[in-house]
Amino acid sequence: MKMTKSFHHGHRVPAVVISCTVLWYFRISLSLRDVEELLLKRDVVVTYETIRCWCDKFRAGFAEYANASRRKPGSTSHLDEMFMKLRVEPYLLRRAVDQHGAELDVLVQRRHDKAAAKRFFRRVLLPNRVPCKIVTGRTVHRLEIRGGERHTVG
Repeated sequence: MKMTKSFHHGHRVPAVVISCTVLWYFRISLSLRDVEELLLKRDVVVTYETIRCWCDKFRAGFAEYANASRRKPGSTSHLDEMFMKLRVEPYLLRRAVDQHGAELDVLVQRRHDKAAAKRFFRRVLLPNRVPCKIVTGRTVHRLEIRGGERHTVG
């Protein structure tokens, strides 16, 4: 039986440390020197240049793993609009949530702005993730695509 080599084979540092380092750099957006300092506090002595090399080498694998674990948007979208108070001033909150409860987008405004609302809904309803059903308040809108164009049914 042939053993396959690990993706991190040949490095003097364990694979867990390399993965954690790449995660800190890309996901938490720490600088190379900050990551170096965090590793030093954990008794792992590496230079920021080594961390940069790791990030360059393992960037594609990390991005592939992150994209694979992200949930795909569902076929139903819920659009919600409500007023809330921030610092004693009223603001309008618009949210788009898919059927799994994941927020697709959020817009906070001081007052009603029709152009901004249209941009928000256009951004939520991108062509690559058009939901079959949109729920706004108590009404349900079904979208049909005929000949490349969207039509509201019901």
